[in-house]
Amino acid sequence: MLPSTSSCSPPSTPRLSIVIPVYRSEACLNELMLAITQALALHDWEYEVILVNDYSPDRSWQVIESLCDKYPCLLAVDLRRNFGQDNAILTGLRLSRGKYVAIMDDDLQHDPKYLPALMNKAEEGADVAYANFGRKQQKLWKNVGSWINGKIADRVLWKPKDVYLSPYKVIVRDVVDLICHYSGPKPYIDGLLFQATWRVASIPVEHFPRYAGRSTYSVWKALEVSARLIFSFSVKPVRLVTWCGLVMAVLALLAAAGVTLYRLLFPEDFPAAAVGWSSLMVVFLLVSGVQMMFLGVLGEYAGRAYLLVNRHPQTSIRTVIGVNASAQSFSALSQIDEEVTIGSNRSI
Repeated sequence: MLPSTSSCSPPSTPRLSIVIPVYRSEACLNELMLAITQALALHDWEYEVILVNDYSPDRSWQVIESLCDKYPCLLAVDLRRNFGQDNAILTGLRLSRGKYVAIMDDDLQHDPKYLPALMNKAEEGADVAYANFGRKQQKLWKNVGSWINGKIADRVLWKPKDVYLSPYKVIVRDVVDLICHYSGPKPYIDGLLFQATWRVASIPVEHFPRYAGRSTYSVWKALEVSARLIFSFSVKPVRLVTWCGLVMAVLALLAAAGVTLYRLLFPEDFPAAAVGWSSLMVVFLLVSGVQMMFLGVLGEYAGRAYLLVNRHPQTSIRTVIGVNASAQSFSALSQIDEEVTIGSNRSI
């Protein structure tokens, strides 16, 4: 394919859509759009950029509005409240129109120069092409958390062990359309992808330091991601509870039989006064703690089912501006209304 210079113009049928959730990134957005434009300038396919402002408390939306005047390929979405990164991404995916859809962060840790390579991998037959970071420019605990989530995904999602669940990826259109039907209040994009396809691949890319500001990703958010991964895409925790209960019941039966047999064979070892109160209380507290943990696991499933049944809103769009917003977004937003519960009174 011969390269040719192309500008960021409003695409009729874009080859690539780039979905980027935005939160506390006002200092990164100008440089981000410039980097995307420069990275794709030598390729002869049209593209669109979809920025989804997840109720950022800084001036991110004001910066996005100004960028819409400079970049005709930009579509901007403003949410009514903070729904979380994956909800914002799913909102952007529903508005995307490209044959391939890229997902990347807003802080320039994901360099747009790798977009063509990820697209090439998808064109070779992969439904999802992940960016595999060799050395990540982030805190140690985040690397540990990513490693743990990867191991969980190996068991829960049957993820290939050589594939890293990267937030930087390119997805083919058919798979995007499939995962956009998800109506639950707590989506997890990688989990939805592995429910739709196992045709995944990865390429090595460099991970860069954050361009400006600091990350808002916390230990609590990391645990929340792990919980979504575990409880939203597998019933293995419930089966584990069942097996643990069965094992404990068998052990209790064996212990009772052993104590009864010992009492019959060695009656002289049992004085009249009660003995073993301390050990009995320890066992009682241990078993009670395990039972409460099991109830918590079952309660987590029940709570997620409750939110789904009550149609807890997945997203709520305040406004959409930018490239052909009134034409291209109206039908997409109508489709969202049919599939999930979202806020009303949107302006386009």
